[in-house]
Amino acid sequence: MLNIHIICVGKLKEQYFKDAIAEYSKRLTKYCKLEIIEVTDEKLPSKINNSIINEIKTKECLKIKSKIKRDSYIISLDLSGKKLSSTQFSKKIEDISLNYNSSINFIIGGTLGLTDDILNISNEKLSFSNMTFPHQLIRIFLLEQLFRSFKISNCETYHW
Repeated sequence: MLNIHIICVGKLKEQYFKDAIAEYSKRLTKYCKLEIIEVTDEKLPSKINNSIINEIKTKECLKIKSKIKRDSYIISLDLSGKKLSSTQFSKKIEDISLNYNSSINFIIGGTLGLTDDILNISNEKLSFSNMTFPHQLIRIFLLEQLFRSFKISNCETYHW
């Protein structure tokens, strides 16, 4: 069974986000072993500059790096990443599980994004849109698309 680890910055505070995560996590148990790993986010000061941005991103990404599972395929969610259709994403997950490894790490950065260091160790970068979304919401998008991708791979009706 495919192991999927979602490494993300920050804890969810809103109950509606937690409920959506719980629902998709439950649905995914049929298809994969899912683990969501949260690392603490750094507090943003009221005034910010490039130096502070880089310092915060570096601290958060060091925490992320410490949680990355060895010998796993790494996909970072980033605005500069590839945009895939749901069918293409499904094929990508299937290809990774068959040809690379039985473990995938998805990385979701904090408010300020990811460092080049994390992006450079990633096997792939993925973007859901040219628009910017809260990183908490991206977790739900990712889980929903993972669920959809398994449904597509198994020719099950959810996708249609």
